[in-house]
Amino acid sequence: MRPIVALSVFMAATLLAQPTPEPKMDVSNKTLLTKTTPAVSPAAIKSGGANSATLRKMADDFYAWRNENYPVGSSDSGLHTWDNRLTDYSTAKVAERAQHIRKLLDQVRAMQTATWPKDDRIDWLLLRAQLEGPDFSNRVLQSENTDPQVYVGECSSGIFSLLKKEYDTPRNRALAASARLKQMPAMLAQGERNLQKPVKLFAQLAISSARAIDSLFNDSLMTLARDLAPNEHDDLVKARDAALGAIHAFADHLEKRLPAMVAFAPMGTANYNYYLKHVLLLPLDASQVEMLGRAELARYRALESLLPDPSLADPNPARSKNIPPDQASFLKAYESREQEMIDFLKGHQLVTLPDYLGRFEIRQLPEAFKPTSPGGFMNPPGVYDKDPTGFYFIPTYNPESKNFYIRAAIEDPRPILGHEGIPGHFMQLSIANHLTDEIRRQHSDGVFVEGWALYGEEMLVRTGFYPENSAAQGQVLRLSRYRSARIGVDVNLHTGKWPFEQAVQYFMEAGGLDREAAEGEAAGAASSPTQKISYIVGKWQIMNLLGRYRDKAGPNFRLGQFHDDLIKNGSLPLSIVEWILLDDPSSIEQVLRER
Repeated sequence: MRPIVALSVFMAATLLAQPTPEPKMDVSNKTLLTKTTPAVSPAAIKSGGANSATLRKMADDFYAWRNENYPVGSSDSGLHTWDNRLTDYSTAKVAERAQHIRKLLDQVRAMQTATWPKDDRIDWLLLRAQLEGPDFSNRVLQSENTDPQVYVGECSSGIFSLLKKEYDTPRNRALAASARLKQMPAMLAQGERNLQKPVKLFAQLAISSARAIDSLFNDSLMTLARDLAPNEHDDLVKARDAALGAIHAFADHLEKRLPAMVAFAPMGTANYNYYLKHVLLLPLDASQVEMLGRAELARYRALESLLPDPSLADPNPARSKNIPPDQASFLKAYESREQEMIDFLKGHQLVTLPDYLGRFEIRQLPEAFKPTSPGGFMNPPGVYDKDPTGFYFIPTYNPESKNFYIRAAIEDPRPILGHEGIPGHFMQLSIANHLTDEIRRQHSDGVFVEGWALYGEEMLVRTGFYPENSAAQGQVLRLSRYRSARIGVDVNLHTGKWPFEQAVQYFMEAGGLDREAAEGEAAGAASSPTQKISYIVGKWQIMNLLGRYRDKAGPNFRLGQFHDDLIKNGSLPLSIVEWILLDDPSSIEQVLRER
């Protein structure tokens, strides 16, 4: 499951424009990477030259600007300077931010870096990709104009980011919440004005989230109110009620507009390929990604069939020796399985666990996040977080649930736990947060992040953690099977080949999911273009890199060393990691040649 982030222009949504043509780069094999860097004045950037110090200053300024302009995202990342603010979605501010991003991107593109040292050139490519992402959203996805989830998400994440960790006293967090609540009616009014081309699917998801938000505001939020003075408490309640009224009115307004909305608006193949090359630095195009998904889907469906009992791939609580009686027991039992995984990793020297790792906890999923996160979501320590604790939010427990994730968690939570916790997201992202290179620390390539977590599921099978022909082994196959199905859904939805219902049916028939999970998965794919391809594509890239790494190491190869070398670089595109680990730039050069 993907780590959650606050909804903003940095999230994907849907399309409306063609990608802006961009000049081709000189990427001949002999000019890219290895020459020494001459001294270049930072003032020369306007004439096409700059040095790495200029680059790093631009990066630092960009991160500071981003953090202030997206205060909810900052809170979610553990930076609490602007906890009393929401994002300004006025038309003028939206345009100003888009113009600022484009100006920075043009400056970075203009840098002449062919003679820079390898590490500096890598950081230039990474910062460029970090700017390409929001620029693509501004030009193509135009989420503020098309996706009401941006505004409902600002409300839910605006409060949730203050609740999830005890970074300050309950009173101070409650006062920050009051300030944000007071701003919500005006922010939602901005959203109504901005939504000139709303997409029906996104509106329906926003309506569902808006109408499920009450418990977050009425129950979870009010746990912070105990230390408030009477007038402060009254102020919080008044602001909460007004915010809830505005959120429900926003949902009602959207519902009235549904008949006039376009059902879904795919971005098209050209835009999809642009994103793969420019943002993800991926040496594959849409057709190649889709073919990889079909190949892996065939493989994992067949591997399920080769099990002595193929039904082991479909989680079944009836096979469990212990069915938790309630939510608290369920969460405790889930979390308790982490230690045996840690002991196995240490005993087999499969990865080095740093001393700074905090606790990894299992918590209940807030209802407001359920429409697009049916299996829950991972919340790692933020890049600015002083608290090393991480969480995985699991849907509300019901032993009779047909939800795949609940059934899997009852029978054996370890495959998903390993994906979300250790050795998966929690460990990997905690390590990434400790990088000293700020550009690399800030990079969060989803293909690497999800690829590593999915790779870890099968790695634990192959290294003997799960008994042969066990339910856990079957679950790993089913998890990879439906992650493979995700590729077909993502590519075909966003290139315009499939309608939404076909995507749901594909998840059920090819991926082996129940209807509830399939609808949520398809909704998540529609809302976040390319996110669903990350798992299998990233795992495939890691497996390819593993084989080449072993060949290069020869008799000195050790699997645990590969894992340490892989994740110590942060969440970088694997075309870049390949260059770092193997000193082979061919994949990134292919990306640059083809875009």
